[in-house]
Amino acid sequence: MAIQNKTRALLCRRIVVCGDDFGMNADIDYGMLELAHRRRLSAISCLVEGPTFAQHASALTSTPAELGLHLNFTQNLGGGAGPYWPLGRLILRSYARQIDPAWVDRTLQTQFEVFEQTLGRVPDYIDGHQHVHQLPLLRERLLVFMEQRYGANLPWLRCTLPGGQRGIPLLLQAKAHLIGALGGQALVNAARRYGIRMNRRLLGVYDFRGNRDRYAGLLQSWLDNAQDGDLLMCHPALRETGDALSAQLSLRCFPASRSTVGCVATLSKWCLLRNWQTSRQPERYKVCRSTRKLYLSIR
Repeated sequence: MAIQNKTRALLCRRIVVCGDDFGMNADIDYGMLELAHRRRLSAISCLVEGPTFAQHASALTSTPAELGLHLNFTQNLGGGAGPYWPLGRLILRSYARQIDPAWVDRTLQTQFEVFEQTLGRVPDYIDGHQHVHQLPLLRERLLVFMEQRYGANLPWLRCTLPGGQRGIPLLLQAKAHLIGALGGQALVNAARRYGIRMNRRLLGVYDFRGNRDRYAGLLQSWLDNAQDGDLLMCHPALRETGDALSAQLSLRCFPASRSTVGCVATLSKWCLLRNWQTSRQPERYKVCRSTRKLYLSIR
């Protein structure tokens, strides 16, 4: 019995499968909606300033996925007042404490209000475009803002500390550790003081290069490394549309039609089992090795 329980614990782990950047363009939105309806995504992170967010937001409410606010401080998507700083400059200014707290507060206020007014609900969780929510001063203002706005009913936060890296290329391991080093542990410590729940670790960091086969191999490694409570982020898109914004995304969306959606939907030799938690707990899937059956799959 003890061996069976240990084996079950090793084979079945609850993870969050989260798609980032809903609202950035139509193909990203449609890809995420398809995966969410097929129960292959358990969470969708929304760029409320994105050009297609308002148009497609209503479709999110019919999915079983949790909906999060993907805070943006670095990219002018055409729907916000700005100013926006490139990520490198924002990192330097945040560590040098050369950011106006009032600007951070205004940006937070605007994006939270757009999310709530458009979807008619509060976000289930908060994370950051390019992981900016973990940076000094930004994370501090964010935690204060969340407490003032929601009191005891706080959304959960994305932890950026890297998950297991066994089998991941060294350069991608380095990128994952660099992301976490920019503020991951400090965010965990601060969130703990506020009583805010978080995922355990982050999986899915990569360089937005390669084809479907490369991504499928990485996906298998991330799932092999997954531990109970981890979050696997992904960036699904149906295809590139050829417009200016899609060209800008050429390094982050696969050029092969539906490749990212196909990889995430297939999850070779893995099953996704819905594991409903108590109210306002992070939406999670239970991941189990299997060679024959895909539970909750729509073929």
